[in-house]
Amino acid sequence: MIDLTGRTVLVTGGARGIGSDIARQAVAAGANVVLGDVLDADGTALAAELGERARYFHLDVTSERDWQRAAAFTAAEFGGLHGLVNNAGVSTGQPLDTETVEHFRKVIDINLTGVFIGMKTAIAVMKEGGGGSIVNISSAAGLMGLALTSSYGASKWAVRGLSKIAAVEQGTARIRVNSVHPGMTYTPMTAQVGIERGEGNYPNTPMGRVGEPQEIANAVLFLLSDAASYVTGAELAVDGGWTTGPTVKYVMGR
Repeated sequence: MIDLTGRTVLVTGGARGIGSDIARQAVAAGANVVLGDVLDADGTALAAELGERARYFHLDVTSERDWQRAAAFTAAEFGGLHGLVNNAGVSTGQPLDTETVEHFRKVIDINLTGVFIGMKTAIAVMKEGGGGSIVNISSAAGLMGLALTSSYGASKWAVRGLSKIAAVEQGTARIRVNSVHPGMTYTPMTAQVGIERGEGNYPNTPMGRVGEPQEIANAVLFLLSDAASYVTGAELAVDGGWTTGPTVKYVMGR
């Protein structure tokens, strides 16, 4: 069992999807949780559902001012900040040669610059409190060259690298930084583009299925906790083996 009793965790993109499962599991593990998101109705409802150890705060991750206000709010409500989960992001897919520069910049701003500002803000607070743990949600697309993901894939590769740089720089400050790389995961967002649950639907993945949000959350909570006290700069693929290599069935075409 993961124990986060007495700790405070800020989860971006926490109003729904993977972020909401991370928040639920963190509260269940004893943590105080601040949900940062731009989906005010969903975030407010989830915080109310989770009870007295949860709060919602409107947070546009591309805004340095919002980040500073979110950090101040978190400290005021719960007395500090011990964990940050940079989960907010946008998923997009199109060929590199047809993607506009404007769209590319927008995705990078949300998926990468938002993570940078978040880490920069949280590190200052964590140092005051004696340390902490940062978990950046990258993607399987940050571990391989995945077609039709030029801006998304580039941002997730960059999050992977930025996590390692921060881990090296902040190790002696007792701040651990790791990245989690989900594979295809069933959420309300991915369901809209045709992702389905069920064994055997994805033969190119060794486990033959997509992931569930709680499975990603399990990995995140491990990295937030003292169970991962000697883990920093790591990249944890939670993808059913997708980035390990194609299955025999997929290679053989049957």
